[in-house]
Amino acid sequence: MSFRNRLALFFVVIVIVPMLAVAFLLFRLVDESAEGQAEAAIAQRHTFASALFRAERRSAEKAIEAVGVDPVFTGALQEGDIDRARRRAQQLLERRPIERIVFVQDGKAVVRVGDKHAIAPAVQRVVSSAEQDLGTLGVSVIDARTYVERVRDLAGLRAVVLNGDKVLASTLPAVDRARLPTGEGASLDVGEDEYRVQNFEDRAAFEGQKIRIFTLGDPSALEDSKTGERLFAGAILLGFFLIAIACAVLVSRTLQQQIAAFLAAARRLASGDFSAQVPTVGHDEFAELGEEFNKMSRELARRLAELSQERGRVQDSMRRLGEAVGANLDRDALLELIVRTAVDGVGADAGRACVRTNGHGTVEERSRVGDMMGLEHAVASVEAEAMSSGSARETTIGVATVMANPLRRADASDEVVGVVSVGRTGRPFTPGDRELFNYLAGQAARSMENVDLHETTTRRSVTDELTGLNNRRAFDDALASEVERAKRFGSDLGLVLIDLDSFKRVNDLYGHPQGDLVLREVARVLRESSREIDHPARYGGEELAVVLPGTDLDGAFKRAERIREEIGQLRIPRLRGAGTVSITTSCGVAAMRPEAADPRALVQAADDALYEAKNRGRNTSVRAR
Repeated sequence: MSFRNRLALFFVVIVIVPMLAVAFLLFRLVDESAEGQAEAAIAQRHTFASALFRAERRSAEKAIEAVGVDPVFTGALQEGDIDRARRRAQQLLERRPIERIVFVQDGKAVVRVGDKHAIAPAVQRVVSSAEQDLGTLGVSVIDARTYVERVRDLAGLRAVVLNGDKVLASTLPAVDRARLPTGEGASLDVGEDEYRVQNFEDRAAFEGQKIRIFTLGDPSALEDSKTGERLFAGAILLGFFLIAIACAVLVSRTLQQQIAAFLAAARRLASGDFSAQVPTVGHDEFAELGEEFNKMSRELARRLAELSQERGRVQDSMRRLGEAVGANLDRDALLELIVRTAVDGVGADAGRACVRTNGHGTVEERSRVGDMMGLEHAVASVEAEAMSSGSARETTIGVATVMANPLRRADASDEVVGVVSVGRTGRPFTPGDRELFNYLAGQAARSMENVDLHETTTRRSVTDELTGLNNRRAFDDALASEVERAKRFGSDLGLVLIDLDSFKRVNDLYGHPQGDLVLREVARVLRESSREIDHPARYGGEELAVVLPGTDLDGAFKRAERIREEIGQLRIPRLRGAGTVSITTSCGVAAMRPEAADPRALVQAADDALYEAKNRGRNTSVRAR
C-alpha cells in the first residue's frame, strides 16, 4: 500500500469514522429528543382527553341539579306516576342541553330517555319533600360520538368509546376491540401507523353500562420538528467535514515530499545494512527521526554482539538465585520466590506451589504467579501424577503444556511433601527449560527442610522440654517486652511467682519420674488458666511464673489464688503403687505502674512476697508491699 493510500486510510480512520460515529450519535440524540418531545406531547394530549371527559361530567352535574329539583318530575316520582315522570323527563331533555336522563328505582331503571350512547353522566340521589329516598338520577350532556370528535378536533388524538365489548363511537376506522391494549403506555399497530394508547374507565356510568375510553396518539404526526433539527445538525457536520478534508490534503502533500528522500535510506536499514546512515536535513521532527534511526543502527550492531553472551549470563544468574533460595528461612516467601523464578526462567504463563497440610493432609495451594486461565485441568492432572509417582512429570492437554516436580524431604524418609508446577499455552517446553525447572524444584525442597529445621530449633530454644512452658530465657524476654509495652501505653503489669511446697519430699518419697509428672500437671493447670496474652513459664526448678499484661495488683492476686486453688485440687495418680499425690503452692504477687516500670524491681517484689508466703506456712498467696 502506498504512502498516499495509507494517509487516505489514516484520514478515514481518524476523521471519517469518528465523524460518522458522531453523526450517528448526534442524529440518534436528535431522534430521541424529538421522540421524547412527541411522547410528552402525546401524554399531555391524553391528559387533556381525560380532563375533557371530567369537564363534561361537571357540565352534567350542573344539568342534574335542574332536573333533580324540577317539581313536576319529582312530584310524579313521589306519586309513583312513572309515565308522567317519563314524559316530563323527555320535555326537560328537549328544553335543555341534555343528551340522556335515567332514573333507577329499587335497582331497576324506570325512566330512560335520550341517546343510548350518552356518556359521562352525573349521578345523585332523589329524595321527596318528606326526606324519603325515591331513587338514583343520572344525567348526561354528551354522547360518545360527540366526545370522540371533540378529542380528535381539540387534542389531535384518535378515540374509541366501548360499552363492554361494543363500540359506541370511534374516530379510528376498522377498530378491532380485541386488539385494544388495556395496559398503561401500550402501543397499537394499525396498518402502517403505530399509536400510543392510554385508556380509562368511567366508574360512574349509567346503570348497565361498562364504559372504557381509549385515546390513541400518533408520534409520526410530530416529525416536522425532527426533520428541522436533523438538517441543522447535518449542516454543522458537513462544515467540519470540509475543513477536515482541506487540512488532510495540505498535510498529505507536505509529508509525501519529506518522506520521499527518507524512504530510500530506511529501506537499506530494513534490509539489515546497519552501516547505512539516514540523511538528516533541518531541525524538524523528520530530522530527529533520522537521528534516532542512525542511533538505532549502531545500537543494533552492538546488541547483536552481546546477545550470544546474554543467555549464558541469564543461566548463571538463575543458578545463583537457586543457591540463594536454598538459604531462605521463610516458607511462604520461599515458595513465592521459587514459583516466580521458575515462571520467569522458563517463560511460563503461570505457576503455583502446593504443600501438604500438617505434612500428611490434603494438598493446599500456598503460592501462585500468573493467570491459570486455560491451564487448570492440565495443572491438576500433572500435579496428581507427580505427587503419586514422586518424580517430575509433564503433560500437554490441547494447547496447554504443564510441568510439575514433587518436593521431597531431605531426610531418609524421602517423603513427598508438596509439588511445584508451571505451564504455558501454545509452546512446549525445551530440554533447557526442564533442566532449569527441575534444578529450582530441588533447591526448593532443600530450602523447605532448612525452614523446618530452623523452626524446630527456634521453638526448642525458648520452650522448657519437661513442662512445655516458656523457659527462663523466654520468660525474661517476655517480661522485658511487656514492661516496655506498659511504659509506652500506660498500662498495668502483674507478675505471679509460684513455688511448689515441699516438692523435694515428692521426689524423695515417690521418685523423680513422679515429680516430673507433678510438674507437668501443674504446668497444664497454669496453661489452661492463662489468657492468650499471658506468658506462663518455668522459672527454675519447681518455681513457675506467669506474666499478666494489663493486670493490676488486685487482679494478679485473684489470679494467683485461683491458680493456687486449682493446683491444690489436683489428685495426680502415683506411678508406682496405688493412690494419688497432691501438692500445694505458695504464690508471690506483684504489680507495677507504668511510671515505675522496672523488670528487675518487679521480679524482686514478687520474690519477696513469695518468701513471705513460705514463712507464713505455705499454701497461701501474698501481695508485694
